Order: sequence, then C-alpha cells, then structure tokens
Amino acid sequence: MSKEAASSTEKTPSFEMTWGSSTSSGYCSEEDADSEFEQYFTARTSFFPKSRKANVNVDVKKDEQVEWGKQELTTADIQQKVKEYNAQINSNLFMNTNKDGSYTGFIKVQFKLARPVSVPPPKKGGQEAGGRRASGVKRRTSFYLPKDASKHLHISSRTSAREVIEALLKKFTVVDNPGKFALFERSERHDQVYVRKLPDDEHPLRLRLSAGPNEKVLSFVLKENETGEVNWHAFSMPELKNFMRILQREEEEHVKQIVQRYAVARAKMKEALAGSTPG
Repeated sequence: MSKEAASSTEKTPSFEMTWGSSTSSGYCSEEDADSEFEQYFTARTSFFPKSRKANVNVDVKKDEQVEWGKQELTTADIQQKVKEYNAQINSNLFMNTNKDGSYTGFIKVQFKLARPVSVPPPKKGGQEAGGRRASGVKRRTSFYLPKDASKHLHISSRTSAREVIEALLKKFTVVDNPGKFALFERSERHDQVYVRKLPDDEHPLRLRLSAGPNEKVLSFVLKENETGEVNWHAFSMPELKNFMRILQREEEEHVKQIVQRYAVARAKMKEALAGSTPG
C-alpha cells in the first residue's frame, strides 16, 4: 500500500483541524441535519454548466502531447533515470529501484475539488454524532477539502491511476465512490497550461520519472470525474434525493422567472393598447 511522506515544507490539514472549523471548511455534522440519512453541502447551485475562463485549462492536443508514460525503458535506462532524478531533488523523496525491474518513489497530488466529500461521522461513546445510537442506516458527514490541499504518496511504478485515487480517498477516510474522481496530468508549456485525464490503468510514477521532478513540467491533480454525462449510479440514495430537491427548486425558480417575464410583457401591451387612439 501507499505510504504517506513526511514533508517539512508541506502542511496538510488534518481532520481534527477540519472538525474544529466548520464554517471555513463547509463541514456539516449530523446535529445540524434534518434528514434521516445525511446532510450535504453542494458546491454547485445549478445543474446548468457555466462557461469557463479561456486559456486556463486546455486539453492537450495530440500533436503537442508529451507521451511520458509510453517511453520504453530498459532496466539500464531506468537505473540511469532514477540516478538522474535523485540528483535533481533537494529532499528525501528519492526513488529506488527493485531487483524485479520495478521502482518506487513519491508523487505529489493536488486537490482541485469543487464539491464536498463524504466521510464517516465521528463517534462518541458508542453513539453517532447527534446523540443517536448506531442503526442500520449509513450516516455520513460532508465537508469541503481545503483549497489547494495536497498529499504525497509513496507508490510503485506498477501502481495505476485508479489505485492512486483509492489510496488518496483512504488516507482522508473519504467514503465516496472512487468513480466520482479522476487523476489529471498538468503541464506548462509555451505560456499555456495543458491538462490531460489519465486512464485508470496508466502508471503515474512512470510519468514522474520520465518527466523529472519539476512540477511545472508535470504535476498531478485530483478532480471530479467530468465526463460530460453525469454517472448517477455512482451516487448514494441520499445524495440523489438531495440532487432531486435542488433540481426541483431550480426548476421552480426558472418557471417563476418566465411567468414574471411574460406578465410584464403582457402588462406593457395592455398599457399600450389602452393609450392608443383608434385610427
């Protein structure tokens, strides 16, 4: 399994800090929940996508993409690259080769999540938060991860992107379906930022070794798995019910705006008719 790296330069917020800062983190405990199941904060108040700023995240074009992971390396190549990699870093996050031809090392993953994540609620004295005893109903606590939070993972060259996602969720005790998230490769070239979604079977440490330790050349970002179509089957029943309530409120608001618009237009037409002189 992946091991957490001890880094003196990076302070990753702990859950104790999150529990104690409910306003800033978006934390919602079960004491505040009226629902029988769970309470959620939603980062998006609309299901309609909003336009993004230009030149912020640009998909990597095939003719410009640097295919780090597809470089075929021999055992001698790997040993040489690992030696060069270790010579470039000024920390203890070294890579190490194994006798079977694989190698291990660290990758840093930044969190860019727009929506809250779910964790099991804290238990007190055999009871769940809110004073209610545990029952057959699964309860969750949802909160926003701190902006620009990051985590180092110790992985193998055989560790897949999917396994990296699962390891990250486990470290934060996140109980959401891993299918809701995706690992992205981010690079900066020619004053442009390029982002590519990694397939589940791609190996991030191989990308790290081939690109070198420079974070501008290559970095990893965990984001929501935006596929264009929402995979509703990846959500739990309480989440789906919450989305239905949001959708209903949004629909009612749109209907109200349309009715008001036509009412104003109708009133102006009647006013014009009343003031006109028959010709």
